[in-house]
Amino acid sequence: MSLPVTVDESTFDAEVLNSSKPVLVDFWAPWCGPCRLVSPVVESLAEANADKLSTAKVNTDENQQLAMRYSIFSIPTLVLFKDGREATRLVGFMPQQVMEDRLAPYL
Repeated sequence: MSLPVTVDESTFDAEVLNSSKPVLVDFWAPWCGPCRLVSPVVESLAEANADKLSTAKVNTDENQQLAMRYSIFSIPTLVLFKDGREATRLVGFMPQQVMEDRLAPYL
């Protein structure tokens, strides 16, 4: 997986849960202002950590079952999956350094 790939209900398990690397999933929607702020931060994290982290995006408007499956009640929500399970969750916009600090223990 390279820079954030778009996953949906049909590809989520293969791309995220079965990944050999941790995967940071950005649950977002096109109408969400804070989601647009988080997107470049996620892209930057993807570039800076390409050797140890994959990234994916899930449009919650188009993939409501996935949003329900992972109890996404607020967006943006970033969920780090490691070994097929949720390792940590970041809700709302936060500066890149804060995200890096919160993700570091899992990478």
